[in-house]
Amino acid sequence: MFEDSTFESAGRIKSKSKYWMMVTFITNGSILLLLILIPLIYPEALPRAAMLTTLTVPPPPPPPPPPPPPPEAVHVVHVQSEMMNNQLTAPTRIPHDIKMVAEKEAPPTSNFGVAGMEGLGGSSGGVLGSVFGSQSGPKVKAEAPKKVNISAGVAIGMLLQKTTPIYPPIAKAARVSGTVVLQATISKTGAITNLHVVSGPAMLQQAAMDAVKSWRYRPYLLNNDPVEVETTVNVIFTLGG
Repeated sequence: MFEDSTFESAGRIKSKSKYWMMVTFITNGSILLLLILIPLIYPEALPRAAMLTTLTVPPPPPPPPPPPPPPEAVHVVHVQSEMMNNQLTAPTRIPHDIKMVAEKEAPPTSNFGVAGMEGLGGSSGGVLGSVFGSQSGPKVKAEAPKKVNISAGVAIGMLLQKTTPIYPPIAKAARVSGTVVLQATISKTGAITNLHVVSGPAMLQQAAMDAVKSWRYRPYLLNNDPVEVETTVNVIFTLGG
């Protein structure tokens, strides 16, 4: 009896498990089928972000550059010389049309040159005429400069009157000696103007200027005309002198 009840219950359990297995399989299959069919029937049910994602096709590559133009053909023209053995030969054919070549007239030379000068070939104002033409034209004289610079050695050679400077007693007592360099302008008459000190001991500068102011020079001539010159004057003070 116990065995019968055991076997009967086992048979009932098996039949129930088989039934529930079939029901579960059908249910799961239906759910899976619905999940597949719903997006196909109703695409609005899909997420909007997934729908907006689109694949873009890459742009096509740029077209290749056009080929370079073919080089221009160079036409070589062979010119046959009519010289044979350095002698002219008769032409092989006579041209039908003879073209007249008109020569251009030479430009007039009357406007060439600088005004006031004699021109070449009878024209006035020519630069070449002032060199090769007549000598009756006006002579141009270069203007002498107003002032020139000369060295101290050249100025010493022009010196006519020299006053010996007086040694200042205070400088002699202080045992001060040296050379005072002065910058001066020699006028057209030979007098000293625009005198100022360049360098030298301070105790000796005034004595040097007082002496040089009275110096006189020979006028400096440039093209036989006296001109002003700019020069330097060195006044030497020594304790033994």
